[in-house]
Amino acid sequence: MTPSLPHQGGPPDEPHRPAEDPRHKARRRALTLLIIVLLIGVPAGYLVISANQSRNSGKDKEAKYSATGLTAGWPSKVQRRLYQVSVPHPADDIAYYETNNWKTSRLYVQFRTNPAGLDSFLEAMGVRREQLKKDDLAIGERDRKVSGWTFTEPGPWWGLTHEQKNPAPTQDVVVNLSDPAQPMVFVVSRTVP
Repeated sequence: MTPSLPHQGGPPDEPHRPAEDPRHKARRRALTLLIIVLLIGVPAGYLVISANQSRNSGKDKEAKYSATGLTAGWPSKVQRRLYQVSVPHPADDIAYYETNNWKTSRLYVQFRTNPAGLDSFLEAMGVRREQLKKDDLAIGERDRKVSGWTFTEPGPWWGLTHEQKNPAPTQDVVVNLSDPAQPMVFVVSRTVP
């Protein structure tokens, strides 16, 4: 059996603490509750706000990438560089659409320009206007269906296929010269990732 140890008394100079009054106790508990709410509530609120912003961002991206058909406006600089589609200045009636899969990526672009803009576009691609062939609808049925292009308007229609070795893209170009001062250009640039 272990002997019991004597209890040591408190220091003689320490005053005796009075009992806590109810108002002080309530204030201390309220302060403790406030600290707990701030330590837990603020980070939780931040997480909720962050999650909503992330979800909204995902919805925006989903809408962008689930678009079917041409979208009015300029393709991004990255798309134009990757697919080697140099939209000239001046140009209007610009629209584009990009598709990607494990096999082939395609960029569909249309624009209206002037004769100098058409020459500039073709030159940037590495071809000349003389290489366009009359009544050559170089853009195939599959790509016409995806883009919604019909090529039934009055022509003359001119086209060419500019093939390049991978990884450089291959471009199919169709030009409507019904108004020679404002040629309408349609291009499908495809690349194998």
